[in-house]
Amino acid sequence: MKKVFERPRLLKPATFHFCPGCGHNILHRVIAEVMEESDFRDRAIMIAPVGCAVLSYFYLDIDVTEAPHGRCTAVATGIKRAIPNSLVLTYQGDGDLASIGAGETLHAAGRGEKVTTVYVNNTNYGMTGGQMAPTTMINQPTTTCSAGRNPEKDGYPLDLSKILSTLPGVCYVERVALTSPANVMKFKKALRKAFQYQTEGLGYSLIEVLSACPTNWKLSPVDSLKWIEEVMAKAYPPGVLVDRKAE
Repeated sequence: MKKVFERPRLLKPATFHFCPGCGHNILHRVIAEVMEESDFRDRAIMIAPVGCAVLSYFYLDIDVTEAPHGRCTAVATGIKRAIPNSLVLTYQGDGDLASIGAGETLHAAGRGEKVTTVYVNNTNYGMTGGQMAPTTMINQPTTTCSAGRNPEKDGYPLDLSKILSTLPGVCYVERVALTSPANVMKFKKALRKAFQYQTEGLGYSLIEVLSACPTNWKLSPVDSLKWIEEVMAKAYPPGVLVDRKAE
């Protein structure tokens, strides 16, 4: 019998620590698939942040280093400039990238650093208990805004992908949602393109992923996917925000 589907060799045989329904499980697998299919393993260097994704090296059989909270793109800049032929990936949540890491991300993108970021947006600080994040939507409740985010008191959500897409040093930004097999394949296609653009030296690329956080959202895994499609995707519409090569 011909085998048409199997575990990627770059995905270690370890049990994921993520909550049931969390998107990190899927993202790790797809990252492993793309790197394996594109033969990037020996060139790949991944930077893991502080947050739910901090243990990426437990699951991916590639070179992974950690960065202080929010500093992934700063570390990525140093690695890429020191080893230009490497394929550098930062893997960051919205609490890491859009809050304490916003400055590093903005300036790395502004400089057109030739690295790629996977930006996991679940609209809260997942690891520390579900506090309000820069991406928390208006009227969305969290542990630190139980009545919902009030823009007069808490400010407005930060759409960092849209901001980054306006910078000339950014070659590619796409937003996808992990809500169906078809959308998972869109992420895979987007990641493959981002890696290709990096190898061509076109500039900074970012893939934002709308990902479920059932535990902190207090929803079932299935209802979390519905919530992404019915609520979250309206605030953060999936699609290509910029593709310089295609312009």
